[in-house]
Amino acid sequence: MAGHSIYDFTVRDIEGNEKSMSDYRGKVLLIVNTASKCGFTPQFEGLQSLYEELREQGLVVLGFPCNQFMNQDPGDDASISQFCSLNYGVEFPVFSKIDVNGEGAHPLFQFLKSEAKGLLGSEKIKWNFTKFLIGRDGKVVRRYPPTTKPEDIRADIEKLLQS
Repeated sequence: MAGHSIYDFTVRDIEGNEKSMSDYRGKVLLIVNTASKCGFTPQFEGLQSLYEELREQGLVVLGFPCNQFMNQDPGDDASISQFCSLNYGVEFPVFSKIDVNGEGAHPLFQFLKSEAKGLLGSEKIKWNFTKFLIGRDGKVVRRYPPTTKPEDIRADIEKLLQS
């Protein structure tokens, strides 16, 4: 697989600009595949709270919209961006819509999935709002299922921020 560290990847922001993940070197990252029309969509609020409270200490939340689960993010990037900021006051970076599973899966997510497998060793992402926690060294620390609320990850994040 191309890339041995999260910093080897390039992503496209919601405005369509290429962004290197190495811009986030030294930060603790929480990477989430998001959707606007999902039962877990209210987690945007929890993610934004974590970001507001911990960004000074070095946390960045990165949202990657994905429409692979029951068509729950059908909009284009502009409407997704507007939705996130209007409804949830999202200020953390949200990126251009991607695939997280299958042949067209974004290389960043291929990497995340191989580094932190899900239940029973499965790499596949099961649903929206799967979360990956990355340490300041760019290593994938842990994967959390969609049912894990952002606030329940806080202790793990704080531990990484202190290390």
